[in-house]
Formats: sequence, C-alpha cells, structure tokens
Amino acid sequence: MAEEQKLHLDEAKTPIYLVCAGLVRVLSRVFFRPSVTGAQNIPLEGPVLIAPVHRSNVDFAFTLFISKRKVFFMAKDSLFRVPLLGPLITRLGAFPIHRGTADRESMSLSEEVLRQGHALVLFPEGTRKEGRSVSTLHDGAMFVASRTNATIIPVGIGGSDRAMPLGAKFPRPAKIRIVVGTAIDPPMSEGRVARSVISAKSEELRAALEAVYAESLKP
Repeated sequence: MAEEQKLHLDEAKTPIYLVCAGLVRVLSRVFFRPSVTGAQNIPLEGPVLIAPVHRSNVDFAFTLFISKRKVFFMAKDSLFRVPLLGPLITRLGAFPIHRGTADRESMSLSEEVLRQGHALVLFPEGTRKEGRSVSTLHDGAMFVASRTNATIIPVGIGGSDRAMPLGAKFPRPAKIRIVVGTAIDPPMSEGRVARSVISAKSEELRAALEAVYAESLKP
C-alpha cells in the first residue's frame, strides 16, 4: 500500500546525480537543442507541482533544464528493473509506482513528495496526448495541490512530439522549446476545499497550459 511506503528523497545534487544529469543534458543538447523561457517562475523552495503538457515519452528529460532545483517524478516500477535505465532514472529523481494501483498510489506518493517540500513533475493530462489543444484535465493535480498547499507551474514543451512521436521506439533530432508559465496558487478555502473550487482551478491550469504550449510551438 502507498500509505505504508515512505519515500526517502534526497534533494541534494550528489556527484552521481550531476554525472547522470550532465549526460542527459549533453545528449539532449546534441539532439534537441532545448531553449527555456520563464525558468525564474519556479520557486526555489517549498512544495512545487510542475505541470507540463505531455506529448512524448522524452518529456521528463526536459524538466532537468527548467529549474536549479532537483525535481522528482514517478515512473512505472518495471522501468527500475531495466539494466542501466533503472539506476539512471533513480539518480535523476525518479521513484516507482506499481501497476494495478496507479491512481491511488500516485495520489498518495505525490502528496508525500510535496509534503516533504520538494518539486514534483506531474503531467496533469495523464497519458500522452496529440494535437495542439489541451483538453479538460482530470482534477487530480489540483486535488493534490489543495492538500499540500503546493504552487502549480504550467509548462509547455514544444517539439517533443516530433522528437519521439507516439509509437516511436527511439527519439530523433528535433528542436525543443520549453516555456514556463507564471505560478498558479493552489485551491484554498476554509475547511475542506469544495469540488467546484478544485474544478475551477483545473480549468485555470488547462487554459494556462494551452497558452504556454502555444507559445512553445512558435518558431
């Protein structure tokens, strides 16, 4: 059960982390030439929920470029059993989520990461999507933010769908542009936050994501 699993996340950028992150950065710069706008919008301390659009399996790699902080993210537990890949993503801030308990466990673990005061990458669209528009979001991200008082940061990642489209086994060279939007306050109210307040905040995030994604797609 996720409630029984205690995460011990090291916010320090250890030498091993720096080596792994440096390798990912070098490869990303060679293949994707990423540029970042608005990185100063991410708070340097306190719980932060970084909410990017999700168009490709390589999206997580670009979160290494957007903050001076070490960011954390969830990955399927099966990935941690892959030689080389498992140790690499662990060093980069990944922690496992187990099949069959995805929704319940992801919510619980997300809350724990944020309550520890870390920066968490969470894709509010859920699975990878296609197209330039951002559809109605699930309320999960805002629900977690309401319970942890985490600041939400919308992020547009333009070009990752060309770098690794749905169905592709390997990435290909493509220019990536990352646009970090302004912070969104978590849903708040006296007592329990009403579902209508959370839904309204989810729509605010959806609109902000669509705006930064459109900006990231500009030449």
